Amino acid sequence: MAAAVPSRVALSAASRFPNRHAVAAGDRSCIYKGRFQSLAIPMALSAAAPGKGGVLDRPVEKTTPGRQSEFDVKKKRKMTPPYRVILHNDNYNRREYVVQVLMKVIPGMTVDNAVNIMQEAHVNGLSVVIVCSQSEAEEHCTSLRGNGLRSSIEPASGGC
Repeated sequence: MAAAVPSRVALSAASRFPNRHAVAAGDRSCIYKGRFQSLAIPMALSAAAPGKGGVLDRPVEKTTPGRQSEFDVKKKRKMTPPYRVILHNDNYNRREYVVQVLMKVIPGMTVDNAVNIMQEAHVNGLSVVIVCSQSEAEEHCTSLRGNGLRSSIEPASGGC
């Protein structure tokens, strides 16, 4: 006599397996009558079955027409030629302000790096802020200019 149990435990299988715990090889149902009765064990076995969308199945990345997958975007970003964002020295902005703007505009910029970039621009007249793709370099340059700093971009392959 089999009863319908939502946890997929086959009660009629108890007569087929005389030992304390057993797993039916063909139908993924199991009975566990040991010290630790857990309904998670039968659920895990049924969820991990191949072809049923369980834990072991690999997610399939679906792309819609006209959109690129994440892998393609990363590959394209790596293949674009690198550009330098250059900070120019000016006599109008205070050094503390330049450090604050660099930390605000450039992602991942630390205080130490911002101070070093500012000091190099102050002493040498210019300093390389970041090397990135052309579109990102244009965005950073525009942001720096929008905050009152003089900046430009150039291809990273040219020069020294």
